[in-house]
Amino acid sequence: MQGITEITGMVLKAEPMNDYDKRVVFLTKERGKISAFARGARKPNSMLLAATNPFCFGIFKLYEGRTSYNVMEADVENYFEGLRGDYEGAFFGMYFLEVADYYTRENNDEKEMLKLLYQSLRALMHEGLCNVLVRYIFEMKAMVINGEFPGMPTEGKWEESTRYAVSYITASPIEKLYTFTVTPKVMAELKSIADDYRVRYVDHSFKSLEIVDHL
Repeated sequence: MQGITEITGMVLKAEPMNDYDKRVVFLTKERGKISAFARGARKPNSMLLAATNPFCFGIFKLYEGRTSYNVMEADVENYFEGLRGDYEGAFFGMYFLEVADYYTRENNDEKEMLKLLYQSLRALMHEGLCNVLVRYIFEMKAMVINGEFPGMPTEGKWEESTRYAVSYITASPIEKLYTFTVTPKVMAELKSIADDYRVRYVDHSFKSLEIVDHL
């Protein structure tokens, strides 16, 4: 693999490497999840300093070396600055990035997960939406996309509005996911369903979730 390639994607995480470099993990439209080195990206005058931070979404040019990708240029379309200034929203956002990192793989078709991640981060910045509701919608839709959501639980008594909400989350296009609010009773039932399914079907402990649960 050698040459220059262009990807559209979001930075899921960035880790320091050596004195001035970063290792960046992207979720991309073209190649699923990939990692790349950003040489000199930690230098104060680097053009890649801000563009290789988590949440950044845009078009990135990568050099494909024999064994790794290297970030050459970045044209960021959305930094999600609103999350950077919102303590609670930022932690919900970091949790979403961690979930996306868990679910996605290199060279898989991850377009739907990328779209879900992008729309969910936008929803966190929407003043009319509750972050907790955004979280439960995101968790359930992520399971749907990855074929792990079993549908409405058959046991227990549920509000009709809860049944409708779960059906809507399951069937709705991602662009129309975050278009409703719920009562406290329905919110509690969505939490019960999402929590139960996450414990049952997601074999992973998310570090950021521990913080989110205490917000």
